[in-house]
Amino acid sequence: MSTENISFASLNLAPEILKALDEFGYTTPTPIQAQAIPIVLQGSDLMAGAQTGTGKTAAFAIPIIQQIIEKPQKGVHALILAPTRELAHQISDNFKKYGATMKLRIALVYGGVSQRRQVEDIRRGCQVIIATPGRLLDLIQQGHIDLSAKTGAPIVYGPNAACAFDCISATDGQEFKLGDVTIRVIHTPGHTMESTCFLLIDENGKETSLFSGDTLFIGDVGRPDLAQKVIADLTQDILAGHLYDSLRNKIMPLADDIIVYPGHGAGSACGKNMSKETTDTLGNQKKVNYALNPALTKEAFKKEVLTGLVAPPAYFPLNVLMNIKGYDSIDKVLERGQHALSPEGFEAAATETGALILDTRDPQTFAAGFVPNSINIGIDGSFAPWVGTLIPDIKQEILLVTDEGREEEVITRLARVGYDFTIGYLKGGFSAWKASGMEVDRIESIDAAELLKRVKAGEGEILDVRKNSEYLSEHVIDVENAPLDFINDSMLKINKNKTYFVHCASGYRSMIFNSTLRARGYDNLIDVKGGFKGIKESEKFKLTEYVCPSTLL
Repeated sequence: MSTENISFASLNLAPEILKALDEFGYTTPTPIQAQAIPIVLQGSDLMAGAQTGTGKTAAFAIPIIQQIIEKPQKGVHALILAPTRELAHQISDNFKKYGATMKLRIALVYGGVSQRRQVEDIRRGCQVIIATPGRLLDLIQQGHIDLSAKTGAPIVYGPNAACAFDCISATDGQEFKLGDVTIRVIHTPGHTMESTCFLLIDENGKETSLFSGDTLFIGDVGRPDLAQKVIADLTQDILAGHLYDSLRNKIMPLADDIIVYPGHGAGSACGKNMSKETTDTLGNQKKVNYALNPALTKEAFKKEVLTGLVAPPAYFPLNVLMNIKGYDSIDKVLERGQHALSPEGFEAAATETGALILDTRDPQTFAAGFVPNSINIGIDGSFAPWVGTLIPDIKQEILLVTDEGREEEVITRLARVGYDFTIGYLKGGFSAWKASGMEVDRIESIDAAELLKRVKAGEGEILDVRKNSEYLSEHVIDVENAPLDFINDSMLKINKNKTYFVHCASGYRSMIFNSTLRARGYDNLIDVKGGFKGIKESEKFKLTEYVCPSTLL
């Protein structure tokens, strides 16, 4: 296509855009602009490439602004993703330039700074969002109600969903158009009665992807015992039967080449044997996933899916109710939680409110010094599952000790699993606490070599706090198992007058265990750095013969 003798005026652009371009001295489009703008204005999809400095931003920005002028609508017209904050800023500056003669509302979203202003820009209503992927995903994951309110997009639940907020309770088989693709609702009761999968159908009518939620995981299926905690008549046996029917009648008949995108992966408490893989073809899952074995009868399936289940975290039923009734906006949660407290103010708040002190630093950093009565759950480990296990009340008030600069991240991560009542954090982190002369507590941490020396000297007993399945798979001979998962029962095995050397698999869970019991007055617990991995690698301890565990719970 020849781009000679083409002017911006010849592209049928809105007067507002032409005026802005003229003010900046732009009369003639570059080749990429001359070719791209008419195609985009026609509503066609376009993929284009050009050298730096050739005006690529204007090639998509001008048509977007034209659409905003010609077809005004409530909500966001365009989402632009940029790999870096610097590029996001450049794109934003260009949009402002081309839309200088009109009130163009832009939300600039990127990481490394407080999200409060960014969230407010979206909440007030913007026409264009320019975002880096990481921060955008953070905002998306903060909650469906918030996201719906800020974008105008409706919430879609499965059939029979009864919510205390606006949502679409879709019917089985209902289809939603999204551009050129179609999303079909597949009602798959079993995990809960509302459980639903969403099938993506491309512009050619081909079924390509299955967003399987908590119905089908990679290597497993959703546990059918959670809804009974909210609705007594729904026994796990009944739910497991529904799940069997859903898988056989709704999922397994689908094409083998469909890609499965589950709601959770390894580490989630929503299933018992999830793979670390995040996607797979449905055909391969039919071959390797025990729950999709076509030879299983309904009764055999029930036995398989219910075997090995342990009690779910106590916060699960409360989260179910939260999903039904709604929750505070992330703006309110952040406002409540981002109270920077001096060491003196932090101590007063802990005393006056009965708030739980949660320290999210690395376990070994925590061990070297911490605020007395703190519980350590490291933000860089399996944070959410252990918060849910150890803090049963989602309305528990929480005071935070974090690495400096990570306060907002921790508050947000807590809110994602329903813990909205962070009421402040220690300004300056633990360093400020220590510098103020406040009382400091410590937990001794020793390696495997030192452990061997002390055990031989009769200075204490080894305590294994891994899951029972891990313990049964392999453990130090004559060592007792006291799983962190059931800490209230496990602490009954401990004599306060004895010394225990506590280990998990690598050192993350043992510090959770030690700090929790330390806050409850158990002072004779010593952490084993490196956990069972370090013990095994030392080759100094007698271990049971390894047995492959049948489940991971």
